[in-house]
Amino acid sequence: MSGGSTIVAVETIRWDAQPNAMWLRVHDAAGRSGLGETYYHPAAVAALVHEFAADHVLGQPAGEITRIWDTLYACANFSGVAGAELRMMSALDIALWDLLGQRTGLPVCDLLGGRVRPSIGVYNTCVTAGGRDDGDAFLARPGELARDLLAEGYLGMKVWPWDQFAPQITSRAATGPAGWSAMGPVGHLLTLTDLDAGMTVIDEIRAAVGRRLEIVIEGHSRWDLASAIRLCEALRERAPLWAEDLIQPTSALELRALVQHSPIPIAASERLMGRFAFRDLCASGGAQIAMADVAWTGGITEARRIADLAGAHQLPITFHDCTGPVTAFANAHLGVAMPNASITEVVRGFVDGYYVDVVDRRLPVHAGTVTAPEAPGLGISLRPEFLARPDVHTQASHA
Repeated sequence: MSGGSTIVAVETIRWDAQPNAMWLRVHDAAGRSGLGETYYHPAAVAALVHEFAADHVLGQPAGEITRIWDTLYACANFSGVAGAELRMMSALDIALWDLLGQRTGLPVCDLLGGRVRPSIGVYNTCVTAGGRDDGDAFLARPGELARDLLAEGYLGMKVWPWDQFAPQITSRAATGPAGWSAMGPVGHLLTLTDLDAGMTVIDEIRAAVGRRLEIVIEGHSRWDLASAIRLCEALRERAPLWAEDLIQPTSALELRALVQHSPIPIAASERLMGRFAFRDLCASGGAQIAMADVAWTGGITEARRIADLAGAHQLPITFHDCTGPVTAFANAHLGVAMPNASITEVVRGFVDGYYVDVVDRRLPVHAGTVTAPEAPGLGISLRPEFLARPDVHTQASHA
């Protein structure tokens, strides 16, 4: 399969309407292309694609994915890696796997060893988008929203009712429901009054649907260890599927302390980048569920390694996606191929909304599950009409 597989161009695509997103295409000498994606700080990531990665990948065999990954990691790590560098590598790696599928005629899940299940369950993260007001509804009408999600077949819903009580910042990039910020400094006092106010959301969900719908607690790393333990203790009787990122995932020792004191399962962390961070997490016992973001942690190559690492420690893995369509499809392929994958994340407002504008296939979510397309690679391409938009900007580096 080596004929025509040389990389001749790398291309970055940005869209004014989604200022956090960046898509990447790798083109080979036979005219094929593979599609990748990452999210957050796209200008910095695009600069790294053209000013750093292009020198290392143009003219190289596109099928040598592991060698390319290791080369880029070693060179990026010369000055420190795990921010824009690893996001760049993630987008490029996903694109190379997609391109390999185009060359072989196989879907990515088959390239990963084949399906171990026909589909994987999904939960909905309650973001307002695409005509869905889920971000407002989970605070104002949580029971009604839960019934709606259950009727659509979703296995669970992710909510973050305690973010509003954490320290707030002023930033257009950080605004959550009701005008408060999802990102920001760590809070050091979660009072009983605030604890109870957030708990009304959970109690209304349970009153509306009982235990028929899983509840996932998002923490956005807004609390210190003592506050996180207090929150977990209060959640004991509500039986959430897990609580994620209640504290900053910067120390495996503190994550382990949270696990030891929490009566509910702890997930960590979409924010960990690369298998070495997950190695420390797993070895320390810092989570009961490993959560990885394929578009941040190093692409499909590294997500596969992390899944295997978690499995060796008897941990399930779940894949994060509150970002873009390529990530969602990559998660579907990983979800059906990784033996210890448990459930994956979608935002139905994105699935119904801007994903449809960007890629030529709708994410196949049905009856609470998502499956991976049988088509080669990821099974998707950027829509020609999307690329033709005046507010879509492309940049290419050529061999």
